[in-house]
Amino acid sequence: MKLPIFLDNHSTTPMDPRVLETMLPYFVEKFGNAASRNHAFGWAAEEAVESARKQIAKLIKADPKEIVFTSGATESDNLAIKGVLEMYREKGDHIITSSTEHRAVLDTVKSLEGKGKATATYLPVDKFGMVSPEDVRNAITEKTILISIMLANNEIGTINPVKEIGKIAKEKGILFHCDATQGVGKIPVDVQEMGIDLMSFSAHKIYGPKGVGALYVRKKNPRVRIASQMDGGGHERGMRSGTLPVPLIVGFGKACELCEQEMVKDTARLIAMRDRLEASIMKALEESYLNGHPTTRLPGNLNISFAYVEGESLLMGMKDIALSSGSACTSATLEPSYVLRALGVGTDLAHSSIRFGLGRFNTNDEIDYTVKKVVEVVTRLREMSPLYEMAKEGVDLKSVQWAAH
Repeated sequence: MKLPIFLDNHSTTPMDPRVLETMLPYFVEKFGNAASRNHAFGWAAEEAVESARKQIAKLIKADPKEIVFTSGATESDNLAIKGVLEMYREKGDHIITSSTEHRAVLDTVKSLEGKGKATATYLPVDKFGMVSPEDVRNAITEKTILISIMLANNEIGTINPVKEIGKIAKEKGILFHCDATQGVGKIPVDVQEMGIDLMSFSAHKIYGPKGVGALYVRKKNPRVRIASQMDGGGHERGMRSGTLPVPLIVGFGKACELCEQEMVKDTARLIAMRDRLEASIMKALEESYLNGHPTTRLPGNLNISFAYVEGESLLMGMKDIALSSGSACTSATLEPSYVLRALGVGTDLAHSSIRFGLGRFNTNDEIDYTVKKVVEVVTRLREMSPLYEMAKEGVDLKSVQWAAH
């Protein structure tokens, strides 16, 4: 076993060597521009792109023509939300989303609200972090043009009832966008069955390269149209201009193909490792609480709050294990996780949460080492905590009157 150990697979994943191998020829030998239609270099690049489009579409049960390449899921979210709002503005300006979406969705919606281009409803979630389809139904007005609900949460791993939400959207004739960045490649996704009209996802979360993502845009029943946010050569059927990064797209395609072939095997292995990690930690450390849904969650996700321990101190104490105390996109802020607050988790516990993100290349030895290390560090930090000592002595900390400095 090599240190450090990487257990932050929701922030990114290591590239699968098989993906890299597929990409290499497209950097030097087959370096053509996929938009160059008049020579062999361009044709070879275009062929590689179309082949990858098929691999990606197959994973989500879509038509290859419905795949639009972007720089990543953040751009896909922006393109979907802004593109729909601009294209359908005569119909209305109301967006329904949830309070636990990724920042790429929340900040996009808030930016549109701030500019007076949209009105929005932010749905609450239950204590497991799940959106209620009934809440979605009740939030719909005659001005609603888009519902944007994530497939699986990046912090707590909870999987939303997307199929039910898709059904409501269809009934009401409203477009449904799904940020599926954490779910695609890890759990089965079928855009037809789930009633999804637009879906964002990215290569670097599924052992592919960083810098490439996709937006699925439904082309019939209904045919979805979006206003492009980038002007230029009219690439990607006019939805997203810019020279295509052929090597990255080839890698994305291969990563999707591997996920499709190995998902069943990977899932079983990840669930077994995750459950062992959870059971061992919970057994050894009292007052440890699971965040998110106990079963309807991503196979590799485990989010635990350790009472009387600061999450950041815990991370500092485990320098040889890469973990996170929330989303990588918001880890620069000192605020407790907005996702955990939305679940009703108190500030103290929200500050003491750690996200374990297991992936394809983690081993049982790494899990055993992590358990040992977590137990050791939490125990040490609690021994240093006067609050833990008081709680152990039966003092009700909520009733203590703290003197002001």
